[in-house]
Amino acid sequence: MNTLLKLSKKAVPVFLLLAVSLVSSSTSAAKADSIQFSDVPAKHWAKSGIDTAVKKGYVVGYPGGLFMPNANVTRAEFIKMIVIATGQSVEETAGKWYVSYVNAAEQAKLYVSSDFANSELEWNKTITRQEMARIAARATGLETKEDDKWMYLATKSGLISGLGAGKLGEKENTTRAQSVATVERVLTVKGGGKLPTDKYAISSAELAWHKTNIFTVMPEIVGYRGKDWSRYASIEDQWREDKLTLTSKDNKYVATLHELIAIDLEDPNDPNLKQIAPLGTLKWGVGDYGNPGHPVSNYKKAYLLYWKSTEKNDAPDRYFSDGYAQVELLGVGLPSPKQKEGVLTMSESVSQTKRGDVPYSIVPKVTKDKLISSIAVSISTPNSGYFYSDVYVLSVYPHSEQ
Repeated sequence: MNTLLKLSKKAVPVFLLLAVSLVSSSTSAAKADSIQFSDVPAKHWAKSGIDTAVKKGYVVGYPGGLFMPNANVTRAEFIKMIVIATGQSVEETAGKWYVSYVNAAEQAKLYVSSDFANSELEWNKTITRQEMARIAARATGLETKEDDKWMYLATKSGLISGLGAGKLGEKENTTRAQSVATVERVLTVKGGGKLPTDKYAISSAELAWHKTNIFTVMPEIVGYRGKDWSRYASIEDQWREDKLTLTSKDNKYVATLHELIAIDLEDPNDPNLKQIAPLGTLKWGVGDYGNPGHPVSNYKKAYLLYWKSTEKNDAPDRYFSDGYAQVELLGVGLPSPKQKEGVLTMSESVSQTKRGDVPYSIVPKVTKDKLISSIAVSISTPNSGYFYSDVYVLSVYPHSEQ
C-alpha cells in the first residue's frame, strides 16, 4: 500500500483504495495484461475495453480478482479516469483526493461550473449517463450551448450507445463497464478513428434535443442546407424550435407541435412503431379520387410521420379542428394519376376511418429529383380564407444549395 501511495497523482489508478490485492507492490505494470477478472467473462460486452483500460493504468480492479463492472461510478471517479486517460496535466493540490483532477478537467474544459456545484457533495454523487455524455463529447472537441444537445452529439459520434430499442437512460447511473467503454471511445476518436453508431439512440437523442428525429431517420429528404443555413451551427439547427407554436390572426386559435416523429416503414425494429396504431388499421389517400384509401401496410418503402400536439380553439365555428395541430411535410413528390391506383408518389395524409382522423402522414422514399424547389414542415390553421395562417418550422432548398 505504501508503494502505491508513493506514485504520482497522475499515475495513481482511479480506485486506489480498492486495488491492494489486485495491483500490489510486487505486481508490475508489465503484468497487467495477464490479469483476469472472475466477474468479467469472455463474452462480456465490455471485456475488451476493460482489459485495455487496465493495461493503460487508468482503472484497476477490486480485491479478490473482481472488477465489478456493474458498480456505479461517481462524478469524481469518472473525471479522474478521463483526465488520466487523455493525458491531461495534473498538479499536486492540497485537499480532497479529486481536487487536482477537477482542476485539470476545468483547465481542459471538460467540466464547467454551470454543470453542477464544485463541492464534495456534488463530486461524490453517482454520475449519470447524460453527464458522462457531456464530458465525453467535450473531450473530443465537440461544443454546444444547449445542455439537451450533448447526448445527441455523443450518440451521433458513437461515444454513447443506447440501452436497447432507442432507450437513452439519460438519468440512469453510469457503471464501471460503461465508463471504461466510453473513455476508450473517446481515445479512439482523439486518435483519428471512427466509431460505429446506434441509429435508434441517435434518433431518440435528436428527439429529446430538438423535438423531432427527421434528420436522423430521413436525411435524404430533409438533410439539405437552406438559403440562410450558414447562420445555424448545423443542418439540424435549421429546425426552428422557436416556430413550434402557431397563433392565428385573431388570437382565437393556438396550436403547439410538441414532437414530430419519423418512422421508417422498411424497418420492422423501429422502436417508434410501438407508439402508433397497428399499421393494418391505417390507410392513405382516403377520399382522393373517391377512393376508400390504400393500406399503409402494403407500402413499406416510405416513412410515417406522427406528431404530438396541443390546441386551444376559442372559435370552433371558424377553425374546424380534429383535435390535433395541422402539420405537413411539403415538397416531396408530385401528383400523379398513379396515386389513385395505390402508387404513392407524394406525401399523403393517413387515416383510420375518415380522412385526417389521426395525426399521421406518409412520405414516400424518393430520390433528389423527386424533391421540388422547397422542402418544408409547416403548422397551419384548420381553415381557409382571410383567417388562415401558417408557420414554417423548417424550410430547405435541395436544388439551390448544398
